[in-house]
Amino acid sequence: MAGPVCVFLHRGEYDAVHQGVSIAASAAAMGRKVELYFFWWALERLARGNLDEPDLERDDVNATMELRGVPTIRQLLDVVRDSGNATLFACTGSMASIGLTPPDVEPKVDMLIGWTAILQRTTGVTDRFTL
Repeated sequence: MAGPVCVFLHRGEYDAVHQGVSIAASAAAMGRKVELYFFWWALERLARGNLDEPDLERDDVNATMELRGVPTIRQLLDVVRDSGNATLFACTGSMASIGLTPPDVEPKVDMLIGWTAILQRTTGVTDRFTL
């Protein structure tokens, strides 16, 4: 059986977070275990809750994503969580660096985690995506 799909989300731009969560949703729909790791600006977007607000460079795309049936990040995260195959992590170093506190983040993820634990969890994982 294949190991987990690990997605490392660093950038906070809508398209990067959307792409990463789309990968996670696809893997979860296939029955794969998924680990989503949120760092820096992606963590900030998650903690602040602005998951339904495209901020793309092209206004025509921002305005028509919903009309085209493209799910929002929030909708994709719901798919990931509802699958029962995913674990969401927040990096404690990133959290501290951008001024977030555990109460800001804990309701949005399954676990707060540092780099030592991240490295232990992801040793040998071949399906890694970094955005």
